Amino acid sequence: MCGIAGYFGLGPDRGLLERMGAAQRHRGPDDQGTFVDGPVGLAHQRLSIIDREGGRQPMATADGRFVLAYNGEVYNYRTLRAQLEAESRTFVTQSDTEVVLQAYAAWGADAFDRFNGMFALAVWDRDEQTLTLARDHFGIKPLHLSRVTTQDGGVGGATGTGEAWLFASEMKPILATGLRDPAPDERTIYRYLRHRVHDDGASTFFEGIERLLPGEMATISARGLERRQFATLQQDLVATRPPATGAGPETVAAMREGLKESIALRLRADVPVGTSLSGGLDSSAIAVGIDRLLTAHDDSAVAVGHRQQTFSAVFSGYRNDEERWVDDAVAACSDRVESHRVRPTSDEMFADLADFVRTQEEPVVSTGPYAQYRVMKEASRHVTVMLDGQGADEMLAGYVPQTVTHLRDLLRRDRRAGIAEAFATRDVLGTVVRARLRTRIRGGGSFGELLRPEFVADHADDRYAVAGADLRHRLVHDLFVASLPALLRYEDRNSMRFSVEGRVPFLDPQLVRTVFAMPDDAIISGGWNKAVLRDAEQDVLPPSITRRRNKIGFTTPQNEWFHEQREQIYRVFLSESFARRPYFDQAEVLSAFDLWLSGRGSLDSMAFWRILNLELWLREFIDPRPEPEESARPAAVPTVGTSRGTAVDLVLSDGSLARRHLVGTPRVTGQDDLTSLVVQHVTAYLDGLGDERPAAARSRRWYVFVSGKVVATTQHRTFDVWDIPVTRTARLLSRQAARTGAGIGFGSPFAMQLAIDEVGLPRVLTAAAADAAGRLVGRRGLFEREVGSIVAGSDDREQGSAPAANTSFRLAPKDPAAVAATLSKALRQALPDALAATFCGTVVVDADDRGCTVLGTDAATPVVRLEQMLADDPWGRGAGQTPLALVLDDRRVASAEPRGRDHHRQASVSPLSVPARARVGHSTGWPG
Repeated sequence: MCGIAGYFGLGPDRGLLERMGAAQRHRGPDDQGTFVDGPVGLAHQRLSIIDREGGRQPMATADGRFVLAYNGEVYNYRTLRAQLEAESRTFVTQSDTEVVLQAYAAWGADAFDRFNGMFALAVWDRDEQTLTLARDHFGIKPLHLSRVTTQDGGVGGATGTGEAWLFASEMKPILATGLRDPAPDERTIYRYLRHRVHDDGASTFFEGIERLLPGEMATISARGLERRQFATLQQDLVATRPPATGAGPETVAAMREGLKESIALRLRADVPVGTSLSGGLDSSAIAVGIDRLLTAHDDSAVAVGHRQQTFSAVFSGYRNDEERWVDDAVAACSDRVESHRVRPTSDEMFADLADFVRTQEEPVVSTGPYAQYRVMKEASRHVTVMLDGQGADEMLAGYVPQTVTHLRDLLRRDRRAGIAEAFATRDVLGTVVRARLRTRIRGGGSFGELLRPEFVADHADDRYAVAGADLRHRLVHDLFVASLPALLRYEDRNSMRFSVEGRVPFLDPQLVRTVFAMPDDAIISGGWNKAVLRDAEQDVLPPSITRRRNKIGFTTPQNEWFHEQREQIYRVFLSESFARRPYFDQAEVLSAFDLWLSGRGSLDSMAFWRILNLELWLREFIDPRPEPEESARPAAVPTVGTSRGTAVDLVLSDGSLARRHLVGTPRVTGQDDLTSLVVQHVTAYLDGLGDERPAAARSRRWYVFVSGKVVATTQHRTFDVWDIPVTRTARLLSRQAARTGAGIGFGSPFAMQLAIDEVGLPRVLTAAAADAAGRLVGRRGLFEREVGSIVAGSDDREQGSAPAANTSFRLAPKDPAAVAATLSKALRQALPDALAATFCGTVVVDADDRGCTVLGTDAATPVVRLEQMLADDPWGRGAGQTPLALVLDDRRVASAEPRGRDHHRQASVSPLSVPARARVGHSTGWPG
């Protein structure tokens, strides 16, 4: 198992090849190599599995005509080698790599269909000046391709702008070249969100990067790119028309023998081999198959060692825990098994999410692949190769929708047989029917309501229909399009992240052909899917596994984990980046998630995972990395702010000057005493000013400004969103409220619920009615004027209060004028007489990037003047926690006063530049 990368159409550039290789070094940490010839460059990262001393890549034929970079394993390489030797081909290594190279040299592209294994490869033909890329029959190994524009002539070496192609096992190497900027593919995102599909075609989540499809090859030359299928496997399987019935002992024997041979082939390695064991039928069949080879001392099992190593993810205490079936599978083996088990938690998953998202490169449909991620991480400590059961569900109808397709087709062809089969499957079908009924009863809207209307409109013509009018067509569609490609991507990225090679015995081309040649009742019979596999394993596996109805597989307790981690999820859904995406309706997402947490609504955790996963993917791969700013460098939060670098001179509308000092504090919580906090930090700050203290600075008057947010926090009027029980009335009213692009204000059901709780539903309804009537005569904002001063919103960038602003909503401070008077009294008692004499009072304000509103003050100064002093959003700048400010008013200083490098910056403020204030979050009231 390895990683390959390269280019066609660029000038020689080993540095670029090395960057591409480094971006996927985890795929091959044992060795690396590059090759450059004219317009072509190849890079290889090697994970040594077979012939560890030989097989270095890129590998060239003796005459230098063909050069190969290859990822994967061709299991029938010994048979192919014998055939090539019979054609007078000679070999200098024992590796399968050399067999692949010589096969291509002898047979050209026809060699690919002879390979039984998994592979993604690139072959350069020096004489023909062509680069050939190919991917195995099932697409087990990945290969990506991107066409880029170059400035050095591109293909053919001409001058001027041209085209070139990049390719790699993963997409990170392509991005690492700097020739392809990361951009999202909008259609792929829509299909993922709306239809829950991905990896079902050539497109990826990255615009301009495609994947080669299963069984596909591409030839690149000066004439351009040509893609075509080299394999006929898909067409052959569709064309197979076995009888409906007739499965018997010979069918079971064929299944048993075919699986045994496939397992034996995939045990060939010069490194330790282990088994991924979920406790389901498929992985258990592989585990006992290996055990039988071990106990028979079969030569094919040498790499397994004396004891088989199995690896499982278990979730004790959760509904989907499979540990008892893992126990049964291990017990079915001899004593030559060592069972390793990981026990992931929701805390661990959320801690691993950033790495998991990077690892997968594209969003995944559920958190299930994380269980496999953890299994592979544990396995990497013990083995280098892992076998598991991918592919059995797709070819043996392991999913309920496949059974439904079969029943529909059977009812059309033979009504009596169809009814009998449906009756035998009644428990499985009943589960599906009950789930759909529960969804209808709960109501709560569709997934489409969580998306922005304009995004939905842009893709209104997109449809997704599952191909296949009968079982065979459906199975082929799932094998090559709808299901398996995504699962293979999960497995490849998870295993390769930890430098482990994953192998899948069920995906042997000959075994799949054997199964598709069997009668339909070998697939589904008497209400049982995977009928032939169950029968083949009934003598070696217990009935608890062979006759088990409920399918779980490698998954996680996602529902329970989302409840446990609701705070983390809320933080993402309430974030500024999420609110600005062109895909999601933030208010609808929050409302639906809150409904789901309360056990209502028609959506499930899978819907919210897709939204969460996409947002995290956009942050990881698409969003630009912010440039570090001087003020944003990590630093200890000061207990008291310093006098240097925090003062700003302001020119007010009447031409007078004011000097503003921001005062730092620790993060304020509900346990703090506001009066003590303000007095302590203001007096300490003044002591630090020295000659800049107001009296010495000839200020006529000065004020203390206090953020209304910290006042509300100390009054316990800030609420985490998960602690606000939103009613249906609040949801309905919030849908009618205006909200900004950030989805904040009364457009949020959380803010609306606080309004109802604070002022009562009658007043809220009255305000809504008044607002609606006002809009008819052109008056706006009546709802805001009536209720907005009571409830404040979230999404406040100012720091200094807890909890985090983007996961909480708050009520406006209670009686802010009285709070200001209390603070002023305490300050005057603590200040020296000279400072107390010029202190004019405390001002409680709500200040942000829209301006400043005085909520309450005991100062006699006109409010409009006070609001100018914080109109430029000083609390939203920088990384400091500064919820207090000292403002020295009407300082009599000369305009030509010299200013040093670290002196104060100038800020001009006019009341005309102050935007109209909306007092709830970022809302401007009811729509008008």
